[in-house]
Amino acid sequence: MQEPSLRKAPSLTVHDFDFSLPPELIAQAPLPERSASRLLVLEGEALHDRLFRDLPGFLEEGDLLVFNDSRVIHARLFGRKESGGAVEVLVERLVGTQEALAQVRASKPPRPGMRLRLEEAFDVEVVGRDGEFYHLRLVGEGDLPQLVERHGRLPLPPYIARPAEPEDEARYQTVYARTPGSVAAPTAGLHFDESLLRQLAEHGVDTAWVTLHVGAGTFQPVRVERLDEHRMHRERYWIPEETVARVARAKARGRRVIAVGTTSLRALEGAAQGGALRPGSGETELFITPGYDFRVVDALVTNFHLPRSTLLMLVSALAGLDRIRRAYAHAIERRYRFFSYGDAMFIPRRFAR
Repeated sequence: MQEPSLRKAPSLTVHDFDFSLPPELIAQAPLPERSASRLLVLEGEALHDRLFRDLPGFLEEGDLLVFNDSRVIHARLFGRKESGGAVEVLVERLVGTQEALAQVRASKPPRPGMRLRLEEAFDVEVVGRDGEFYHLRLVGEGDLPQLVERHGRLPLPPYIARPAEPEDEARYQTVYARTPGSVAAPTAGLHFDESLLRQLAEHGVDTAWVTLHVGAGTFQPVRVERLDEHRMHRERYWIPEETVARVARAKARGRRVIAVGTTSLRALEGAAQGGALRPGSGETELFITPGYDFRVVDALVTNFHLPRSTLLMLVSALAGLDRIRRAYAHAIERRYRFFSYGDAMFIPRRFAR
């Protein structure tokens, strides 16, 4: 079944989701402790300033946290064209063992048939274009995912104004990351450490897993005026049968399904577009904006998002646009840290109607 790209929000424009952020509030590095980040809790019309390690106090026994276990790959590679011109490649998606879709930056766009020498280690050939991405194929024998992981570099987001450092190899991954495929971290999960996960289990909070591989499109602003004209990027997901069973159990007990991050939310809602949540793999291009009717998720743990971004539109659908505007203004006034290495929000949907 083809999922809808937009629900009930044709009058909204990109300007409804714009805000001014002081550059110094964009977090450039992680805090020494994951769970020491701040947590802004939206409860009715109230805003509570807490620490992330306080999250268990806002959860109930039997609530279900759904985590995205995708792992960030070394997706950024530098190299040269046959002519000698420099190129930068950002892998968007690995396709089997020989091919990939990627963004390619160069002084002149590479042509089909051109070879690129990457990291002085291996060659790929430009097969053609697929929308904004280049279709690349490994030249000769080998396993392209292994070569990318061995020779590539960790792709920190564009708003982090420094190269990746050894510390980022651990801190730009969740402690539970296990399925390689993302080019950006599911950042809401970065706040969880092993101690907090044990505390949640002792508190009676249930856990489940999905996999959604985050693409570079997550950082792209919406470039059209009207939201109903925006085309959402596609992302792959996997929903295990056990996760579907745990969601059903939580619902039957009257407990909440809490997505850890917008990626977990997109996977769950994308897999439920046929009516009921279904296990298995698929791709989602679901564009969630105010007016969307949530089918699975009752609450969300999330970071603060970019102006004009589809992720800001998603959290506005869950909490209400006016409440998100107030929350972001509060966060800026209180000097919260923004984006991937920044602080977090907890949005219980039962208070958001």
